[in-house]
Amino acid sequence: MDLKNIQISDIKEKILAAADKKTLIKFGIALGSIILFLIVYYAVLNPLVKDRKAKYEDKLLKQNEINQFENDIATLKARIKKLAPEVKEKSTLFHSKAEVEGLYNSLSRFAGNYGLVISKIEKKKAKPILKKGIANQAEKNIKIKMVSYYKIPVEYEIKGNFLGFIKFKRAVSKSKKMLNFDKETISIVQNDPTGAIIVKGTLTIVGLPDEFF
Repeated sequence: MDLKNIQISDIKEKILAAADKKTLIKFGIALGSIILFLIVYYAVLNPLVKDRKAKYEDKLLKQNEINQFENDIATLKARIKKLAPEVKEKSTLFHSKAEVEGLYNSLSRFAGNYGLVISKIEKKKAKPILKKGIANQAEKNIKIKMVSYYKIPVEYEIKGNFLGFIKFKRAVSKSKKMLNFDKETISIVQNDPTGAIIVKGTLTIVGLPDEFF
């Protein structure tokens, strides 16, 4: 057979000759069904399948994120629970703002126990102590998260006897609050038969950032 000169009509005639009309109808129905299925699949079913697949993958991703969040929360809770006693213990060393304002009364009670009189107590401006690794800078640029704690200088003047003053300092140093005697000068009251002294100095107390920022 010469393939170059073959005609479509010749093929048609040969097919019609080889198959009866009933067979052709079955073939046409089958072919039409396949075409219809492909149209329905690509036009309707395939987009639905892709959409459901995308939603399922998104659900899995979100579930994994939720699981990760839950693990992170559990880890943080464990760390907080572990640190809580330490934070509570250390925070008791610091003075609250109310305690600083009531410092005169607190020290006066200590002084009175040892025959001393506080004639002056003056709180100076609180100084922020920055966290390790943060460079010193102008106070207006300091943020609360930069501050480790505050130092509050307090100038004082106490009158009484020397032994009473030593006992006073010892009692104050044993208190639960952090308090340091930075400097002091002791002078003897002239012509006082009791041997009274006057102590002038500066002590420092510390406070938390959220109280003094």
